[in-house]
Parts: sequence; C-alpha cells; structure tokens
Amino acid sequence: MSDMLDTPVDGTLDATGLNCPEPVMMLHQHIRDLVPGGLLKVIATDPSTRRDIPKFCVFLDHELVAQHEEAGTYLYWIRKKLA
Repeated sequence: MSDMLDTPVDGTLDATGLNCPEPVMMLHQHIRDLVPGGLLKVIATDPSTRRDIPKFCVFLDHELVAQHEEAGTYLYWIRKKLA
C-alpha cells in the first residue's frame, strides 16, 4: 500500500468533509474529465464511500486499483476505463 501513496496520479478529488451522495457525484464528474486510462486519487472522510466507490467502479467498469483507510480518511486510486 505504501507504494500507492507515492504513485503519480493524473488527478485528485478531495471530498473531505462531504457526505453521501456528494463524493460519488463529484467522482462521476472528475472521472469524466480524466483521460482514458488515467489514474484518479480520491480522498474522502465519509465512511459510506467504502461501499459506494467500489460499486461505482464496478457499475461503470473503472478499475479500483487500491484503497486505504487511515484515521478516518479513506483513499482510493481509480483507473478510468479505456473506452
């Protein structure tokens, strides 16, 4: 996991302090603006993102590369689908 913390990303979404459904709504917009195959890092504090973000990725066919939780902060690395 420490490898991902230093991985260069193509974009970052800071959804700190936002509650459901705002983080996923913002994620939808950010992933749309990302280049295909791009890597997006999401920072969130809403525990519901542990359920919502993996489901978002499965539903829209993006790859949830990694996720990490530390002290109430949830980190996700999402690779946008190619097509």
